[in-house]
Amino acid sequence: MSFDATSRRASLAAAAAGTLVLSLWAPQPAAGGVFLTRDEALELAFPDCGVDRETLYLTRDERRRAADLAGARIDSRLVVRYRSDCGGIAYFDVHRVRTLAETVMVVVDAEGRVVRLEVMSFLEPEEYIPRRSWYDQFLRLRLDSRLRLKRSIHAVTGATLTARATTDAVRRILALDQVLRKDPFRDGDLVP
Repeated sequence: MSFDATSRRASLAAAAAGTLVLSLWAPQPAAGGVFLTRDEALELAFPDCGVDRETLYLTRDERRRAADLAGARIDSRLVVRYRSDCGGIAYFDVHRVRTLAETVMVVVDAEGRVVRLEVMSFLEPEEYIPRRSWYDQFLRLRLDSRLRLKRSIHAVTGATLTARATTDAVRRILALDQVLRKDPFRDGDLVP
């Protein structure tokens, strides 16, 4: 190996190391984080109310019906929900936005409408979190064909994946709620 080739390799190695150091010092997008614990979110949703945790197991048929209604996958047969004695049921959904997770709490009333939506954690960079007003557009909506991006839900420039993931999560929760309330074999879950 000649001196020039050795020098060139050394120079390339030094440049690569310098690039690595610069990238470590360069500003990185701020990651989101955990904003609310489960207990804090439930207290916001149901102040001064009793809340009971219910653990339910979907049958294969319930899971299939919920997935069909949601137009999104239902990955687990296990459903944990929190029923308030003041009215309303809270569900939590953890899903991937791009490569990292978002956790939302959705509270559903007796008519199957969204009455509260809270972002509990968002681990993607903060610039991909829509404004609160974007999340508020889900309030009072039911599961129907209009509960989709570019229909009842406005898209978000620069946060398309977040908008899609959150909309799918709300649809999943509303579908699960609808299926669980209408199952005649579940005690106390019949809709009058």
